[in-house]
Amino acid sequence: MAGGVSANEDFKRSSSVWLWGSISAATVVHFLIFAFFPSMFAPDVSFSVEDIPIVDLPPEVEIPPPPEAIKRPATPVISEAPIDDEFTMEDITFEANPVDNLPPPPDASGEGSGDAPIWVPRDVNPGFRDERSRNAMRVCLEKHYPPLLRDAGIGGDVIVWAFVEETGEVLKTQLNKSSGHPAMDEVAVEQVRVCPGAEFSPGMVGDNPTGLWVALPIKFTPK
Repeated sequence: MAGGVSANEDFKRSSSVWLWGSISAATVVHFLIFAFFPSMFAPDVSFSVEDIPIVDLPPEVEIPPPPEAIKRPATPVISEAPIDDEFTMEDITFEANPVDNLPPPPDASGEGSGDAPIWVPRDVNPGFRDERSRNAMRVCLEKHYPPLLRDAGIGGDVIVWAFVEETGEVLKTQLNKSSGHPAMDEVAVEQVRVCPGAEFSPGMVGDNPTGLWVALPIKFTPK
């Protein structure tokens, strides 16, 4: 050990060489990194603001006020109207209005019995007297049903004008609405007038039986 150099001394002497060598190597490495490493750029994150169009608000609508409530009608007040003392009204007597001057009363039996049916105000319409009369009319219609139409299975509806006298007798008949088959129409118009057993009740004007026109529906149904 007296003539030689210890390992510790040898380490101390070479430490400075290693220090500067390491610094130089680090410098070279950093230089190479900055010289040859690809460039790094931050992306563009800027943004633009678009102008938002301003929408004009519609004009303010004025709402009309609600209508006024309907006023209750005024309560009528009975007042005494002045009457002229000189106002007089003649008495109506038979002497001043003799019966000979009155127009003759209307003939109930001939009222509305013209060729053309007319409407006369009435309280009760003429019609079949009872269900037996209706059944009698059905029998007459079946008996006189046009054979060609019955065999073909053709039915129909007819409306017949009938003038029923105050006695209940059918004086006249006319076609009101056709079934579309003349033979069927003729049977309906005739049987309403002549069918035996089909009795009618007269119409009433007030409390009086009156001769009146009436529309009677007649239905033909083949069997």
